[in-house]
Amino acid sequence: MENREINTYRLASESELDIIKTFECGQCFRWNRDQQGIYSGVAMGRAARLWSDGGEVYISTDAPSAEMWLDYFDLRRDYSEMSRFDGGEYLDKCVEYGMGIRILNQEPWEALCSFIISQCNNITRIKGIVEKLCELFGDEIVFGGQKYYSFPKPERLASLSSDDLAPLRSGYRAPYIIKAAQAIVNGDIDLESLINCSYSEAKKALLSLTGVGEKVANCVALFGLRHMEGFPVDVWIKRALKENFPPDFKPESLGEYAGLAQQYIFYYARENKEHAAAKV
Repeated sequence: MENREINTYRLASESELDIIKTFECGQCFRWNRDQQGIYSGVAMGRAARLWSDGGEVYISTDAPSAEMWLDYFDLRRDYSEMSRFDGGEYLDKCVEYGMGIRILNQEPWEALCSFIISQCNNITRIKGIVEKLCELFGDEIVFGGQKYYSFPKPERLASLSSDDLAPLRSGYRAPYIIKAAQAIVNGDIDLESLINCSYSEAKKALLSLTGVGEKVANCVALFGLRHMEGFPVDVWIKRALKENFPPDFKPESLGEYAGLAQQYIFYYARENKEHAAAKV
């Protein structure tokens, strides 16, 4: 258990970083919002709370500076320039609706493990499984008088059995988690090296892992390995593409930031379908 000093920083303007859109667009599972609109969570072993006030976003964190968070929220890049897609009227609408979303630069192992858990799962349940995994096998952090937990290292999980993971109630995903951890510990795959190789090489390596298919590989490439070409296709994206894009549409036609377009499409499709359902 470690009790760390807390520092507060201005992180960005709300136009640069919309924390609701960023945390609620399906790319991460460890950030939770309280009744005051404050998000709390842990990334790369550091706890933090984020909130918006007067058009600015602030972060309270146990990190010694804001540098790691500038990288985590990808705040050194101009998303207004990156969001110039030639994808038609529907995509333009998605981009406008989703502006403020940032692609988080998550820790590669956490992204891999989390998206293995995400298969055939809903976000609420994914969050529950991931949090239980951290509580059982991560390190405890005391932050602002509350307990948080770091994401467990692959070395911690590689020696476990499916029975050890039974409290997670992750079902058939448990052996996939363990095999992925073992592949990293044994040196069969080097996630850090996949950041610097091409997107196609990174995806090929990820697909070699037991339990990792096309969607999970694309999620890990996009959210954990910084390959912005990654374009995960789930039920929301599949429906949006079918209803609003030509039959021969290919994600690569959107260029090097296709993954950012995917997040805009996902957020717009899910939010508007849910709003429409709520009105019925």
